[in-house]
Amino acid sequence: MSSIKVPPLGESIVEATVSRWLKKEGDAVATGDTLVELETDKITVEVPALESGVLTARVKGEGDVVAVGEVLGEIAAGATANAAAAAPAPAAPAAAPTPAAPATPAAVAAPTADAKVSPAAARLATESGIDTASVAGTGRGGVVSKADVVDAMRAPAAPVAAAAPAPAASTPAPGSAAGRETREKMTTRRKRIAENLLQSQHATAHLTTFNEIDMTAITAFRERMKERVEKEQGVKLSFMPFFAKAACLALKAYPLVNAQIDGDTIVYKHYVNMGIAVASDAGLVVPNVKDADSKSVVEIGKDIGAIAKRARDGKLSMDDLTGGTFTITNGGVFGSLVSTPIINYPQSGILGLHKIQDRPIAVDGKVEIRPMMYIALSYDHRIIDGQQAVLFLVRVKELMEDPAAMLVL
Repeated sequence: MSSIKVPPLGESIVEATVSRWLKKEGDAVATGDTLVELETDKITVEVPALESGVLTARVKGEGDVVAVGEVLGEIAAGATANAAAAAPAPAAPAAAPTPAAPATPAAVAAPTADAKVSPAAARLATESGIDTASVAGTGRGGVVSKADVVDAMRAPAAPVAAAAPAPAASTPAPGSAAGRETREKMTTRRKRIAENLLQSQHATAHLTTFNEIDMTAITAFRERMKERVEKEQGVKLSFMPFFAKAACLALKAYPLVNAQIDGDTIVYKHYVNMGIAVASDAGLVVPNVKDADSKSVVEIGKDIGAIAKRARDGKLSMDDLTGGTFTITNGGVFGSLVSTPIINYPQSGILGLHKIQDRPIAVDGKVEIRPMMYIALSYDHRIIDGQQAVLFLVRVKELMEDPAAMLVL
């Protein structure tokens, strides 16, 4: 027997949630096959088989929280083909009385509702009154996952189940009140996000200052350059790399905004690993562009595109998510006009971008309609004084309103 254990999960991560099993008990596995996926607060970790054999036991179920080194299951080394074939053989006659060869698929299809529903999905379906037989499985091999049950609960078809409220009202499902409420256990990632945000609020002297940018010049510059840059460099030129470059230059002028507190010591960072907040299906993640201060706008744009894709695909590495010194978050893509972003602790500052909106402003004594954006800097007032925070934002504003100056510095 060989134990399948939770591998080291990365810097300061000690536990994870079993997201989904990709192999069933009795399945033959080869060395390197992915057996189970674990979800941490930062990334999804695939646990491979370290040797060939048969998966004899799944000790932990989907949704269970596990610690580093904990046993997830067992593999028996040996004749995998014989062992795998032997497992379903007794099950076939039990499920289908006809032993003929065509009956084998039927025997497999018959127990689909049980054999192809993950434990976490089965529990949630029971609590919510969802019939798993009517849920299409998107997991490997057609397995109905917890996410599939959640989707079924949100689907328009849900009112059909709610159409018979009378019996449900007398005996509501454990996880709901007659279908009007649903309780879902927080994932490890969501719990860690909540803990980190709360820690940031409690551990820092949190303050936010605001300014606004006239986006006329940078918009015109981007319009002139975006087609050429995309054709020659393969990069879709957004505003984010310009803001990242402007922030790097402003951090160079006001290095305390890029510093961190370690006990009673201020640690100055003579480099910028620029964190870019990305909203993924699994929750908020903040991968960072390494040494952004030494890169051009186009190079930063390439890196942002690459990490954003890895975030969406769930392929971020621990290196992507650690070592950040400053963060930019863009609520404007969702329509936010103004907000107070929370510092990505233990960093000392975070720049919040917002929606570009045409507004009347005074220009040379005349009222003009200009594309304007509010920007916000949340900072740790323990080491950053208000004057430095305000001047940092002013510097970002000046550079974005005069992009030519930014590109030659």
